[in-house]
Amino acid sequence: MKNIILLSLVFLAISSCKNEKENNGKLNIVTTTTMITDLVKNIGGDRINVQGLMGSGVDPHLYKASEGDVTKLANANVVFYGGLHLEGKLVEVFEKMSHQNIKTIAVSDALDQNTLISSEYFASNYDPHIWFNVDYWIQITQYVADQLSEINPENQLFYEANAKTYIEKLNVLNEKLKTTISILPKDKRILVTAHDAFNYFGRAFGFEVVGLQGLSTATEAGVQDVQKLTTFIIDKKVKAIFVESSVPKRTIEALQAAVKSKGHDVIIGGTLFSDALGNAGTTEGTYIGMFEYNVNTIVNALK
Repeated sequence: MKNIILLSLVFLAISSCKNEKENNGKLNIVTTTTMITDLVKNIGGDRINVQGLMGSGVDPHLYKASEGDVTKLANANVVFYGGLHLEGKLVEVFEKMSHQNIKTIAVSDALDQNTLISSEYFASNYDPHIWFNVDYWIQITQYVADQLSEINPENQLFYEANAKTYIEKLNVLNEKLKTTISILPKDKRILVTAHDAFNYFGRAFGFEVVGLQGLSTATEAGVQDVQKLTTFIIDKKVKAIFVESSVPKRTIEALQAAVKSKGHDVIIGGTLFSDALGNAGTTEGTYIGMFEYNVNTIVNALK
């Protein structure tokens, strides 16, 4: 019912905002997560106007559109979103908007689904946290540049040049992360976090990853989940567990307390950025800065 109301508001706003979609000849682009916002800005530069729906610390799994979002969506020429049900029921809104001459693009469409991590416990059957594989993000960078070039061909060379530059930076990032992680012994590469956001990271960099909650934060952890993970931490002699910036820390604190009740110690190794970047204007407010921060935090706590 809420989605029907949201759709109605968006379509009503679209009909009243048609003349506002052109802004100095630039495309009006709406993005969902902070990771996608950062990527689109890197490619589009000053040739586009970008407005992100979600800010720092916002959980996309549970996100509900606001009245302000309705206006942003109505004025958009293009909407870039994650896909794979990352944004929950907002995807239904985006799909309907495509019939209103607003192009909606799921960045996950850039990837071969046969390479994705599947899950019988999640509605999409695929883990949506694809940004934690840098190679995927490189493919998505090129895909976004291609989409922008198709929509706005007069700026194609600009988009292609920016994508090439950004991909070079991502390749440097990937090598830097591998070097940092290489100092951590393989038997110490066990990452315990609030929810299963880091499986692609684990596969790419050789970590065993365990989340207290499932792939979506809409799945709450129960007493049995805490007890099972407590036993795992003790058996594996895990030194540190991690809070996530977009998930309430009480779940990890409960896990820490459960471990201590068994006569063992485990520290909270820091806060990781999972479903959202850090504050705008900070190093962690960029995809590259976020990834470096996360890896440094993980390695320093576990080594």
